[in-house]
Amino acid sequence: MTQRRRFSTAAGVIGPARLVEGVLCIAVLGYAYGLRIAADDGNPLDFFGYFTNQTSLLTSVVLIVTGMLAVLGRRIPGWLSTVRGIATACLVVVAVVYNVLVPGTGTAPPWVSAVLHIVFPLAVGLDWLLVGDRPGLPWRRLWLVLPYPLLWVAVVLVRGATDGWVPYGFLLPERGILSLVAHVMGLLAAMLAAGALVWAASRLNVIPLVLAADRTPERVG
Repeated sequence: MTQRRRFSTAAGVIGPARLVEGVLCIAVLGYAYGLRIAADDGNPLDFFGYFTNQTSLLTSVVLIVTGMLAVLGRRIPGWLSTVRGIATACLVVVAVVYNVLVPGTGTAPPWVSAVLHIVFPLAVGLDWLLVGDRPGLPWRRLWLVLPYPLLWVAVVLVRGATDGWVPYGFLLPERGILSLVAHVMGLLAAMLAAGALVWAASRLNVIPLVLAADRTPERVG
Protein backbone atom coordinates (compact mmCIF):
# COMPACT_ATOMS: atom_id res chain seq x y z
CA MET A 1 0.00 0.00 0.00
CA THR A 2 2.78 2.46 0.95
CA GLN A 3 4.69 1.59 -2.21
CA ARG A 4 1.59 2.06 -4.36
CA ARG A 5 0.95 5.48 -2.78
CA ARG A 6 4.56 6.49 -3.52
CA PHE A 7 4.14 5.52 -7.16
CA SER A 8 0.87 7.47 -7.39
CA THR A 9 2.47 10.54 -5.79
CA ALA A 10 5.41 10.35 -8.21
CA ALA A 11 3.03 10.25 -11.18
CA GLY A 12 1.06 13.17 -9.74
CA VAL A 13 4.21 15.28 -9.42
CA ILE A 14 6.27 14.29 -12.46
CA GLY A 15 3.46 14.61 -15.01
CA PRO A 16 2.59 18.22 -14.10
CA ALA A 17 6.29 19.05 -13.74
CA ARG A 18 6.92 17.98 -17.33
CA LEU A 19 3.94 20.00 -18.52
CA VAL A 20 5.19 23.12 -16.72
CA GLU A 21 8.75 22.56 -17.90
CA GLY A 22 7.71 22.23 -21.54
CA VAL A 23 5.39 25.23 -21.45
CA LEU A 24 7.99 27.43 -19.71
CA CYS A 25 10.67 26.52 -22.25
CA ILE A 26 8.33 27.39 -25.11
CA ALA A 27 7.58 30.68 -23.34
CA VAL A 28 11.32 31.44 -23.12
CA LEU A 29 11.72 30.64 -26.82
CA GLY A 30 8.75 32.87 -27.59
CA TYR A 31 10.27 35.71 -25.57
CA ALA A 32 13.62 35.34 -27.35
CA TYR A 33 11.89 35.25 -30.73
CA GLY A 34 9.91 38.34 -29.80
CA LEU A 35 13.18 40.16 -29.16
CA ARG A 36 14.37 39.15 -32.62
CA ILE A 37 11.14 40.47 -34.16
CA ALA A 38 11.56 43.74 -32.27
CA ALA A 39 15.08 44.01 -33.69
CA ASP A 40 13.67 43.50 -37.22
CA ASP A 41 15.31 40.09 -37.46
CA GLY A 42 12.30 37.83 -37.07
CA ASN A 43 12.83 35.26 -39.82
CA PRO A 44 11.59 32.03 -38.16
CA LEU A 45 13.83 29.93 -40.41
CA ASP A 46 16.84 31.73 -38.95
CA PHE A 47 15.70 31.63 -35.33
CA PHE A 48 14.74 27.96 -35.39
CA GLY A 49 17.70 27.17 -37.61
CA TYR A 50 19.78 27.17 -34.45
CA PHE A 51 20.13 23.61 -33.17
CA THR A 52 19.53 24.79 -29.59
CA ASN A 53 16.25 26.55 -30.37
CA GLN A 54 14.94 23.83 -32.64
CA THR A 55 15.84 21.01 -30.27
CA SER A 56 14.45 22.87 -27.24
CA LEU A 57 11.13 23.39 -29.03
CA LEU A 58 10.84 19.76 -30.11
CA THR A 59 11.83 18.50 -26.66
CA SER A 60 9.27 20.79 -25.04
CA VAL A 61 6.52 19.26 -27.18
CA VAL A 62 7.67 15.76 -26.21
CA LEU A 63 7.68 16.73 -22.52
CA ILE A 64 4.17 18.17 -22.76
CA VAL A 65 2.86 14.99 -24.41
CA THR A 66 4.56 12.63 -21.94
CA GLY A 67 3.52 14.86 -19.05
CA MET A 68 -0.09 14.77 -20.17
CA LEU A 69 0.02 10.99 -20.49
CA ALA A 70 1.41 10.76 -16.95
CA VAL A 71 -1.30 13.07 -15.60
CA LEU A 72 -3.95 10.92 -17.28
CA GLY A 73 -2.32 7.75 -15.94
CA ARG A 74 -1.72 6.43 -19.44
CA ARG A 75 1.15 4.23 -20.50
CA ILE A 76 3.83 6.05 -22.50
CA PRO A 77 4.34 4.25 -25.85
CA GLY A 78 7.76 2.76 -26.50
CA TRP A 79 8.27 4.87 -29.61
CA LEU A 80 7.63 8.05 -27.63
CA SER A 81 10.18 7.01 -25.02
CA THR A 82 12.68 6.52 -27.86
CA VAL A 83 11.89 10.01 -29.17
CA ARG A 84 12.39 11.44 -25.68
CA GLY A 85 15.70 9.59 -25.44
CA ILE A 86 16.84 11.10 -28.75
CA ALA A 87 15.77 14.57 -27.61
CA THR A 88 17.63 14.10 -24.32
CA ALA A 89 20.80 13.06 -26.17
CA CYS A 90 20.53 16.15 -28.37
CA LEU A 91 20.24 18.41 -25.33
CA VAL A 92 23.29 16.74 -23.78
CA VAL A 93 25.24 17.74 -26.89
CA VAL A 94 23.77 21.26 -26.73
CA ALA A 95 24.89 21.66 -23.12
CA VAL A 96 28.37 20.23 -23.63
CA VAL A 97 29.14 22.15 -26.83
CA TYR A 98 27.89 25.45 -25.43
CA ASN A 99 29.41 25.22 -21.97
CA VAL A 100 32.70 23.57 -22.92
CA LEU A 101 33.54 24.50 -26.50
CA VAL A 102 31.77 27.71 -27.54
CA PRO A 103 30.47 29.58 -24.46
CA GLY A 104 28.75 32.89 -25.11
CA THR A 105 25.27 34.35 -25.26
CA GLY A 106 25.18 35.56 -28.86
CA THR A 107 22.34 38.04 -29.32
CA ALA A 108 20.13 36.48 -26.63
CA PRO A 109 20.00 37.85 -23.06
CA PRO A 110 22.34 35.93 -20.74
CA TRP A 111 19.46 34.48 -18.72
CA VAL A 112 17.84 33.08 -21.88
CA SER A 113 21.09 31.39 -22.87
CA ALA A 114 21.43 30.01 -19.34
CA VAL A 115 17.92 28.55 -19.45
CA LEU A 116 18.32 26.96 -22.89
CA HIS A 117 21.90 25.72 -22.50
CA ILE A 118 22.09 24.83 -18.81
CA VAL A 119 18.79 24.75 -16.91
CA PHE A 120 16.60 23.03 -19.50
CA PRO A 121 19.16 20.36 -20.55
CA LEU A 122 19.91 19.65 -16.88
CA ALA A 123 16.23 19.28 -15.99
CA VAL A 124 15.55 17.01 -18.98
CA GLY A 125 18.66 14.96 -18.28
CA LEU A 126 17.81 14.46 -14.60
CA ASP A 127 14.24 13.51 -15.51
CA TRP A 128 15.54 10.85 -17.89
CA LEU A 129 18.18 9.64 -15.43
CA LEU A 130 15.98 9.39 -12.35
CA VAL A 131 12.39 8.70 -13.38
CA GLY A 132 11.74 5.10 -14.38
CA ASP A 133 8.75 5.47 -16.68
CA ARG A 134 10.73 4.51 -19.79
CA PRO A 135 11.93 1.06 -20.86
CA GLY A 136 15.56 0.17 -21.40
CA LEU A 137 16.19 1.33 -24.96
CA PRO A 138 17.58 -1.45 -27.18
CA TRP A 139 21.18 -0.86 -28.29
CA ARG A 140 20.34 -1.88 -31.85
CA ARG A 141 18.35 1.36 -32.12
CA LEU A 142 21.15 3.66 -30.98
CA TRP A 143 21.61 4.78 -34.60
CA LEU A 144 18.26 6.58 -34.33
CA VAL A 145 20.05 9.51 -32.65
CA LEU A 146 21.68 10.34 -36.01
CA PRO A 147 18.90 11.09 -38.57
CA TYR A 148 17.69 14.30 -36.89
CA PRO A 149 21.12 16.01 -36.57
CA LEU A 150 22.03 14.77 -40.07
CA LEU A 151 18.87 16.36 -41.49
CA TRP A 152 19.62 19.57 -39.57
CA VAL A 153 23.18 19.67 -40.93
CA ALA A 154 21.96 19.00 -44.48
CA VAL A 155 19.49 21.89 -44.34
CA VAL A 156 22.12 24.22 -42.83
CA LEU A 157 24.67 23.35 -45.52
CA VAL A 158 22.13 23.89 -48.28
CA ARG A 159 21.23 27.28 -46.81
CA GLY A 160 24.89 28.18 -46.43
CA ALA A 161 25.51 27.39 -50.08
CA THR A 162 22.42 29.28 -51.30
CA ASP A 163 21.44 32.25 -49.14
CA GLY A 164 24.69 32.32 -47.15
CA TRP A 165 23.05 31.93 -43.71
CA VAL A 166 24.45 29.45 -41.18
CA PRO A 167 23.73 29.39 -37.44
CA TYR A 168 27.30 28.71 -36.34
CA GLY A 169 30.58 29.98 -37.76
CA PHE A 170 32.21 26.55 -37.95
CA LEU A 171 29.66 25.61 -40.65
CA LEU A 172 30.53 28.48 -43.00
CA PRO A 173 31.19 27.13 -46.53
CA GLU A 174 34.28 29.33 -46.91
CA ARG A 175 36.03 27.37 -44.16
CA GLY A 176 36.54 24.61 -46.71
CA ILE A 177 35.29 21.09 -47.22
CA LEU A 178 37.80 19.52 -44.84
CA SER A 179 36.69 21.77 -41.99
CA LEU A 180 33.03 21.08 -42.70
CA VAL A 181 33.56 17.32 -42.84
CA ALA A 182 35.59 17.38 -39.60
CA HIS A 183 32.94 19.37 -37.74
CA VAL A 184 30.06 17.26 -39.05
CA MET A 185 31.85 14.05 -38.11
CA GLY A 186 32.58 15.52 -34.69
CA LEU A 187 28.91 16.36 -34.23
CA LEU A 188 27.83 12.85 -35.18
CA ALA A 189 30.43 11.30 -32.87
CA ALA A 190 29.18 13.52 -30.05
CA MET A 191 25.61 12.47 -30.78
CA LEU A 192 26.53 8.79 -30.64
CA ALA A 193 28.41 9.30 -27.37
CA ALA A 194 25.51 11.24 -25.82
CA GLY A 195 23.08 8.66 -27.14
CA ALA A 196 25.09 5.85 -25.57
CA LEU A 197 24.91 7.63 -22.20
CA VAL A 198 21.16 8.14 -22.54
CA TRP A 199 20.61 4.54 -23.67
CA ALA A 200 22.64 3.26 -20.70
CA ALA A 201 20.75 5.54 -18.28
CA SER A 202 17.44 4.14 -19.54
CA ARG A 203 18.30 0.97 -17.63
CA LEU A 204 18.28 2.81 -14.30
CA ASN A 205 15.14 2.91 -12.18
CA VAL A 206 15.88 5.32 -9.34
CA ILE A 207 12.28 6.56 -9.04
CA PRO A 208 9.92 3.82 -10.28
CA LEU A 209 6.83 5.37 -11.82
CA VAL A 210 3.75 3.21 -12.15
CA LEU A 211 0.88 4.70 -14.11
CA ALA A 212 -2.77 3.79 -13.73
CA ALA A 213 -2.67 1.53 -16.76
CA ASP A 214 0.15 -0.47 -15.16
CA ARG A 215 -1.37 -0.97 -11.72
CA THR A 216 -3.18 -4.10 -10.63
CA PRO A 217 -6.33 -3.66 -8.50
CA GLU A 218 -5.86 -3.97 -4.76
CA ARG A 219 -7.46 -6.93 -3.04
CA VAL A 220 -10.29 -6.09 -0.67
CA GLY A 221 -10.39 -7.75 2.72
